Amino acid sequence: MIKRILVTGGAGFLGSHLCERLLNEGNYVVCLDNFFTGTRDNVNHLINNAHFELIRHDIVNPVYLEVDEIYNLACPASPVHYQQNPIKTIKTNVIGVINVLGIAKRARARILQASTSEVYGDPQEHPQKETYWGRVNPIGIRSCYDEGKRAAECLMMDYRRQNNVNAKIARIFNTYGPRMALKDGRVVSNFIIQALQGKDITVYGNGSQTRSFCYVDDMVDGLIRMMNTPDDFFGPVNLGNPDEFSILELAQKIIAMTKSKSAITFQPLPMDDPTQRRPDIKLAREKLGWKPAVKLDDGLLKTVEYFRGVLKNL
Repeated sequence: MIKRILVTGGAGFLGSHLCERLLNEGNYVVCLDNFFTGTRDNVNHLINNAHFELIRHDIVNPVYLEVDEIYNLACPASPVHYQQNPIKTIKTNVIGVINVLGIAKRARARILQASTSEVYGDPQEHPQKETYWGRVNPIGIRSCYDEGKRAAECLMMDYRRQNNVNAKIARIFNTYGPRMALKDGRVVSNFIIQALQGKDITVYGNGSQTRSFCYVDDMVDGLIRMMNTPDDFFGPVNLGNPDEFSILELAQKIIAMTKSKSAITFQPLPMDDPTQRRPDIKLAREKLGWKPAVKLDDGLLKTVEYFRGVLKNL
């Protein structure tokens, strides 16, 4: 039987890759997006597929659909975008999540919430396990996203406990790859674009803060595996690459890879920017049989080539 799967935020960077993979696996995919950060260009190559449906809609407003599964990816994921309209961001994470949970409840659909490593805030535990409750500033400039995603997790669990909704939670760590937005504001895309254009690479702080970077294909694989776990496993589960790099290392790596003459400049660290970020993925290995397969250098090469093409066509 063909599954009918809803992907909210499906025209975004991660969502479009997920839609593509689900279609390739023989499913019927309903892609729902308000195009706030997603773009039709990301899914244009899927439009003529008879099993693909694109709906322009904002999940802050109710929507009534009959589906078997829901991947809720709708929410700006980079600080530049989610701080651009913080009220809209938290509405998406609360009102929007209530609306998609309403679909899951009515349709008896399985639902996966794309949560984030940001729920850990600026962590005092390293690496971060799912049992860590986090260290988030509830009134900071990132709280619309951090606390919004924490509220979304709360809603998922309350609907699960009270209404028997088959809800699951995946905490996504830094993800990169082709189709990242040109003005995304995330570190990988920023550095690559600056390097390709020969501009100074902007490092915030002294560059010693660390991140773990997961290639998009690995992340999509983890999300699908999480959706397909037994009903009694709901997470949350960390999905990310446990290899840890400093921001300065990343900048140097991208300069070397692009043979750029860019210099590295330093700017003050933004408020509440985490100093360390690395997932403990023991649970994902155990329950999903999942671990990232793509090394950072290999994934960066593909991402650099993608942005080279985008910049050439501007």
